[in-house]
Amino acid sequence: MSDQERWHIHVSGIVQGVGFRPFVYTLAQQHGVGGFVLNNSSGVVIEVEGLPSQLQAFLTALRHEHPPLAQINAIHVEPIAPQGTQGFQIVQSVAGTQGKGTTMIAPDTTPCNDCLHELFQPTDRRYHYPFINCTNCGPRFTIIRTVPYDRQYTTMEHFPMCVLCQAEYDDPHNRRFHAQPNACAACGPQLSLLDAHGQPSVSADPIAATVARLIQGDVLAIKGLGGYHLVCDALNAAAVARLRQRKQREARPFALMLPDLDTVRAYTALSAAEAALLTSIQRPIVLLAQQPASAQPHPLPPEVAPGYATLGVMLPYTPLHALLLAAYQAALPAGYPPVLVMTSGNLSDEPIAYRDDDARTRLLPLADAMLTHNRPIHIRCDDSLARVVADKVQLLRRARGYVPQPISTAFHFAEPVLATGAHLKNTFCIGREQHAFVSHHIGDLENLETLTSFTEGIDHFKHLFDVQPQVVAYDLHPDYLARRYAHEQPYTRRIGVQHHHAHIASVLAEHGLNERVIGVAADGTGYGTDGTIWGGEIMLADCRSFQRTLHLAHMLLPGGEQAVRQVWRIAAAWLWQVYGEEWQELPIPFTQQSELAQWLTLRQMIERGINTPRTSSMGRLFDAVAALLGLYSRVVYEGQAAIALETCAAPLAPDDIGYPVAVLAPPIGAPSDLVGVLDTAGLLQSIVAELQAGTPTAIIAARFHRSVARLLWHGCRLMRAQHGLGVVALSGGVFQNRLLLEQLTALLTADGFRVYTNQRVPPNDGGLSLGQAAVAAAHLTAAACAG
Repeated sequence: MSDQERWHIHVSGIVQGVGFRPFVYTLAQQHGVGGFVLNNSSGVVIEVEGLPSQLQAFLTALRHEHPPLAQINAIHVEPIAPQGTQGFQIVQSVAGTQGKGTTMIAPDTTPCNDCLHELFQPTDRRYHYPFINCTNCGPRFTIIRTVPYDRQYTTMEHFPMCVLCQAEYDDPHNRRFHAQPNACAACGPQLSLLDAHGQPSVSADPIAATVARLIQGDVLAIKGLGGYHLVCDALNAAAVARLRQRKQREARPFALMLPDLDTVRAYTALSAAEAALLTSIQRPIVLLAQQPASAQPHPLPPEVAPGYATLGVMLPYTPLHALLLAAYQAALPAGYPPVLVMTSGNLSDEPIAYRDDDARTRLLPLADAMLTHNRPIHIRCDDSLARVVADKVQLLRRARGYVPQPISTAFHFAEPVLATGAHLKNTFCIGREQHAFVSHHIGDLENLETLTSFTEGIDHFKHLFDVQPQVVAYDLHPDYLARRYAHEQPYTRRIGVQHHHAHIASVLAEHGLNERVIGVAADGTGYGTDGTIWGGEIMLADCRSFQRTLHLAHMLLPGGEQAVRQVWRIAAAWLWQVYGEEWQELPIPFTQQSELAQWLTLRQMIERGINTPRTSSMGRLFDAVAALLGLYSRVVYEGQAAIALETCAAPLAPDDIGYPVAVLAPPIGAPSDLVGVLDTAGLLQSIVAELQAGTPTAIIAARFHRSVARLLWHGCRLMRAQHGLGVVALSGGVFQNRLLLEQLTALLTADGFRVYTNQRVPPNDGGLSLGQAAVAAAHLTAAACAG
């Protein structure tokens, strides 16, 4: 028919693995158009033929009625010659078809309500099948090897579908139409329980046998979506202590898995926003305020979260978890809540185990048994960690449920960029066009295993998104492994990015800000352009450049890294800086005699400049105050003392402004490289006076937090007065401190500032790679304009 038209439509975004082709098929049937739809390595290709009015209605529905997990970034329409096609079909996908691979893969998602209903429906053929899924839920990122997202390119390729599953897969009206991981007990993956020697259990029901072991106090390794967990009964103090000892996790808290919101409310003070985050399709671990032990139905042993006022809680996010918690609850005595420790399957500081052979080698010495299955995990992916601050989600670890969903940017990457991230809490980022693909959490690059995970992850992202970056961005610290990697690889251009500039740039990239802002970067360690350790910085910044304008008064780290672990050294050196040798006469016995005996040696190191770096680190300031208050003199991990300081802070009256603070600004007309100081001498003198007066530790801790918030606020006010800027970006690991973040944000907002913080990436070093990529993109744009 001469009035027929045919359109070639290309859709990019998260459009594979989310039921998009079945959705397109149904739309075509509804609007009476012919043609086909297929996946390729750059998205979804559609050709439709019909009357112009039919095609336009089809296109409108395509834009506005797509599946809930889909995310359309662009639709390109091109008229082509009609072919007289009458019917519509889903065509077999072809890898590498039409151009570069810009397909965006969906994250792994929690079971949908339909699948959960079938899972617990005795008459359903997938009753109690732990790998149930459909086009609206299930594994995605952790099972895909390459694009397009078809079964033969996933770890499900070795599980041919049975007749019934194949019929569902082929039926356009079925919820499992082209659901790539589709399976059932007859044709899909199976569970198995191994004993401590790696031998299969004789039990016919691995879940029931796992529950029996949990009840008797065993520690189990359990395979999840992106790796293994180590699991035990959280209410069994002996089991928790045994797990802590085996895992060599001396002090950090364990995450918990609870079956439902009612149980969560029994142990935490849960807000509506936190409940929404817990039940979201991402299902992260959520940090929640603990209920007092006296209010808990069965109090958690202190070993679960020693010294913490919060709990990291998640709900079941796989069918296996749902079955396990249900069976566990049914087997427990009435009134005994099912609460499981669900911590990463590794020794402390190692990456999570995800390959079965490696898991048996590394985890069976830690566990009494292993609940595993035969669906391979292609890429490891830890649980995400988040919390709610002022009704906004703050990610603290971005991984399962969020990765590899890209962050859309207001700027364009003139060339593909790899940003290698930080040394601690590492992530990497690949920037392409107007998308930043921030990786899953890699961890601390302090051993070969984690470095291998880092390089494997980069290779996988390059392959998955068909990109070969020629530009690499990296942190300036000369000893960081991520920097060494950047210099060892054959990149054509390398861009070093100052640590704290990257923190601020990450906020700008998230929120699409292209203006110059006041950046407040507060963390533990970052290599400065002057070769010293920065960490308490106020700067004027955009993505292209920054100017350091104020920094926290320098403190000393006698012994370098030793001072980071033995925080009493930082406090002693601070007292010496302000009081001289008389500090030892002050009636504040925050150190032990054995530590004081080391002071003569430390003082000589300071006076001779031996291994005593100076730092403007806000993290080290918190460490020093925690030591002064007697909370910790030595720590097991960075941030431990600061967390204790926040935890012990008491509520303050609104009119209690804390301690005197001062901003020592350079004189008007001073050289631009002269940096002002956020002075802390008065802060220390006030704390010492309070200690001498016997003021409760909780009050001093609270006043300290308020004083730091006011100090940073005054610094921002000075920058506004001098430079006319009214936008503030806050980033860095110190802003994981809820008390400080909320107080500073309230002061700034009330004073008319617009305040932006990290939300889609962590404020800690896990978000640094995004900032590095943004800085690199700005450099490339500037170079292109100059050329």
